[in-house]
Amino acid sequence: MKNFTIKALLAQFVLLGSLGVLWAQQDTQDQPADNTKVNQRDRNKAGPTADQQKNNPADRQLAQQIRKALVKDKSLSTYAHNIKVIAQNGVVTLKGPAKSEEEKRAIETKAAEIAGADKVTSEIQVASK
Repeated sequence: MKNFTIKALLAQFVLLGSLGVLWAQQDTQDQPADNTKVNQRDRNKAGPTADQQKNNPADRQLAQQIRKALVKDKSLSTYAHNIKVIAQNGVVTLKGPAKSEEEKRAIETKAAEIAGADKVTSEIQVASK
């Protein structure tokens, strides 16, 4: 009898645990990914995208320096650390969301310090809350 009670309790725990997982999955299925709408702008054929960046050493190094500066700054959010940095012929385009106007300016400033103020085009958007 004791063995049966233990098995019954274990079965209930497994069942309740499974229901909890299913319930949690139902809540997230109806919600779109956080940046779905933001990524739609990258489908614009007129705007530069990361795959258009040339593989020449100067552009590669420029993008790398800016990326390192952004990732090194721990005061910036994950959004800022994941900004798209596209270098083409010495001109840098920044794309993606930032948490605030202050963070947007900080990203733009870091890029301008490395590439030059007249060589940075910002397409950064402040993420809506």
